[in-house]
Amino acid sequence: MSRWAGEIFSVLLASLLACCLFERTPQTPEVPVSKVRTAESTLGPGDVFEVKVYDEKDLSGVFRVSATGTIKFPLIGTVSVEGLTSTEAADLIQQKLAEKYIKNPQVSILVKEYNSKKVSVFGQVNKPGTFPYEEGMTVIQAISMAGGFTKMAAKNDTNVTRIVGGEERKFPVPVEAIAEGKAKNFYLKPGDIVYVPESIW
Repeated sequence: MSRWAGEIFSVLLASLLACCLFERTPQTPEVPVSKVRTAESTLGPGDVFEVKVYDEKDLSGVFRVSATGTIKFPLIGTVSVEGLTSTEAADLIQQKLAEKYIKNPQVSILVKEYNSKKVSVFGQVNKPGTFPYEEGMTVIQAISMAGGFTKMAAKNDTNVTRIVGGEERKFPVPVEAIAEGKAKNFYLKPGDIVYVPESIW
């Protein structure tokens, strides 16, 4: 009996060792690094930034991004900066200056105002002003940030002004109907201006 017990023990031990040797260690899945930049980090219409070109005072200055997403820079003319980070915009200006005008230019950009990442609410609201834009923000949320409607507000006559393709467009937003579920929600974009007119009644 002892011999059979010993053989059985040996077989069990060998099986256990084999399981340990061939057991696969779970691998941590690779998480791809996102290449998507946050909206807060890129330039857009209305943003204001200062450009400094080392040892070139005539080329340094403060610029505001136009409705078409461009600036007019000395020597090189129109430069499209919408969607670029401040570093990318500086590199682009540096590259264009180096192509024809200045040898080894050193360009830096300091953003002073990220106006394109804000929404404004004016008219018949309790606290009109400009507020930070948040992804997925609705007109109702923006009006709430502005303290809500006044008693004189024409809620269903609310409109949103937005730059589309470089042109200003107005969108009617029946806020009261949206709140009652009778109309679709209206989502804002950075730079939108919400206006609540006064009721004539």
